[in-house]
Amino acid sequence: MNNPQKTYTVDEAQKRLESYCAYQERCHKEVTQKLYDMKMIPEARDQIIVHLLKHNFLNEERFAKAFARGKFRIKKWGKQRIQLELRKKDINKTLITIALKEISDSDYYQTFHELAEKKVETIRETNAQKKRKKLADYLFYRGWESHLVYDKIRELIP
Repeated sequence: MNNPQKTYTVDEAQKRLESYCAYQERCHKEVTQKLYDMKMIPEARDQIIVHLLKHNFLNEERFAKAFARGKFRIKKWGKQRIQLELRKKDINKTLITIALKEISDSDYYQTFHELAEKKVETIRETNAQKKRKKLADYLFYRGWESHLVYDKIRELIP
């Protein structure tokens, strides 16, 4: 991979980070970590982050929205999981709320029902109680709200 001794000028690092941010949306924490891994001094890190913000390579709101849409659409995560993962990336509450609004309620509930119904068919468990637990664990892990999970379990596994 990279030579661990490789050093970068501010311009080189800036170009690399522009590409890094242009490839996919990034949050401040990822960019800061990347600069830290590149052994950039704090002044250079700050200068590069300011440049990325000024030229719109780095936009925390855009990142949060894209993250929420992508994790919901591709990984079928519920809002709880998306919120947790965004908090781990140091995204503030206001931006998390804005990002979660990217998911329409109708899509949210439809995805939840499809996911639960598909999963319940794959659970090879004859004991109803164990089957309920497996379905609940699966849905909770993906971050779906408990009232949705329990209502769906009562509906699918009487």
